Amino acid sequence: MLRPKVPTMPQPTGLVTPPAVVQPTTVIQHTPQTPAPAPIVAPVPARPTVQLTPGAVIALVGSGTAVVLVVGAVLVSMLLAVAITGASVAICALVIRSLISADAKRR
Repeated sequence: MLRPKVPTMPQPTGLVTPPAVVQPTTVIQHTPQTPAPAPIVAPVPARPTVQLTPGAVIALVGSGTAVVLVVGAVLVSMLLAVAITGASVAICALVIRSLISADAKRR
């Protein structure tokens, strides 16, 4: 009932193609030709230079300051949450320890 059955390899079905025959090819060597000299052209900069106006600089400084303030507020609130959680766990541990010790003294 619980004996495993070993699968048997089925016979291939359908058309069987013969292996492809590889024909040898000849290698023809060409004499190297010298390339024509490239014309001298002034190099084109990869990217155009960015020119910031005074208004754009003020906007960048303002947005950077806002990002720093938001990230700082989030990190401070996370630190405060961890501190409050740690304090409440410590208080719960003291209460449970005092209950256990009071129960042990009654017996």
